[in-house]
Amino acid sequence: MRRLLCLIAFVAMAQEAPPSPSQIEDSALRQLLTVRRVFVDHLTGGETAAQMREILLSTLQGTKLFVVTEKEDRADAILRGGAEDLVYTEVHSSSEGVNARADAGSGRASGNSRGMYGGMGIGTNESEHSADRRHEAIAAVRLVNKEGDVIWATVQESTGAKFRGASADVAEKITAKLKEDFERARHLKP
Repeated sequence: MRRLLCLIAFVAMAQEAPPSPSQIEDSALRQLLTVRRVFVDHLTGGETAAQMREILLSTLQGTKLFVVTEKEDRADAILRGGAEDLVYTEVHSSSEGVNARADAGSGRASGNSRGMYGGMGIGTNESEHSADRRHEAIAAVRLVNKEGDVIWATVQESTGAKFRGASADVAEKITAKLKEDFERARHLKP
């Protein structure tokens, strides 16, 4: 009898299919709609990450999707992650050259003196050196609910935009992606 009950329980568990990736994504998007208050945690990555957090706070506040709070315990979700803003110099050097040399000679050193000599040389050399200042920023952030489940995540990077720096552009891209996914969540079937 006990074996029969175990067999029935096993068959019942085997019939439950694991959720598909689209079901998991839809579930996370639906949870996104329940978020009313967000706390932006300190981002890992050093001093530039702290600056990125400040820019991100401003851009998130501008979305009007939810209240951005400074008190973690009042938040429905926490935005966590890491960011880096790098400024560096990329150096390129190249050198090209062509050289050719030819010499010829003849001579006699007896009573009658004769001599001939010739020479030729061609050469060209070109070198180029350039240094380009580069600026790029990257951030990987995730929105985590109170239970610790990740309900939304994105990675964004930028080398800067026409009218804003790389960090501001990354923060804008994160916010735009969040707004886009929020709209997708609003259009999901219940």
